[in-house]
Amino acid sequence: MANKQLVCALLWVLALIGSIIEHGEAASDFVKADGTSFAVNGESFYPNGFNAYWLMSKGSKPSEMDKVSRALCQAPSYGMTVVRTWAFKDGGYRPLQSSPGVYNEDMFKGLDFVISEAKKYGLRLILSMVNNFKGKRQYVEWAKQRGENLTSEDDFYTNYLVKTFYKNHVKTILLRNNTKTGVVYKDDPSIMAWELINEGRCKSDLSGRTMQAWIEEMAGYVKAIDSEHLLEVGLEGFFGGLDQDQEAIQYDSFASSRNVGSDFISNNQIHGIDFATIHLYPNL
Repeated sequence: MANKQLVCALLWVLALIGSIIEHGEAASDFVKADGTSFAVNGESFYPNGFNAYWLMSKGSKPSEMDKVSRALCQAPSYGMTVVRTWAFKDGGYRPLQSSPGVYNEDMFKGLDFVISEAKKYGLRLILSMVNNFKGKRQYVEWAKQRGENLTSEDDFYTNYLVKTFYKNHVKTILLRNNTKTGVVYKDDPSIMAWELINEGRCKSDLSGRTMQAWIEEMAGYVKAIDSEHLLEVGLEGFFGGLDQDQEAIQYDSFASSRNVGSDFISNNQIHGIDFATIHLYPNL
């Protein structure tokens, strides 16, 4: 009984905090980069959290919404402050985007719910816009269906129509009015950052120039719409391509580290990219 009372009390306090944030948010409530640290309202902010790609999908099903609530409710008790999740599901079964510019409103409401629950429990979100794995391929397939002569999923980075599809998705996400909170995504401080692509790779151009150009273009596009939120690329952390610092590269022991077309140093020095990421897989 005592544990149940404690949980109920915690839920009430967290909900109260979320309500205060929702009704008292201002531009200064956004997480900002401060040198090599993060800050909110001039106070240091330590991002500690977890990755949960499935939140939107679960949040779109009434029978599974409680799984989202439980995960986000429990996170603060473990000292977590940030959650990274998908803002995409391109094609296939129960998509967010079934074809270019055509959205499943029920799935979108699932993302609305995720954001509102994160806000309720005082968490910040990192939202990724597309997946290197299958997502790129789907965008290219959509362009081929419109008559584009494309032969590689890496045409995602260079084809004008594909890039237009991607930009339209980004714009749709940024300008989405949350049906749960009434706050447009680009104006919501509970979103810590946008991510351009999950683990972007371009093996057709190992020089790194193709991805570098794409990141430059898309970073500029995002910032032109939303200058408040932080932006990151979504890189795994591979050196190579444009970076010829062999002293740095020697510490990257992954066999394919210089053969994926991304470049950790150069990609993260692009104007508009606010912080760097690496993806750790300790069990591999």
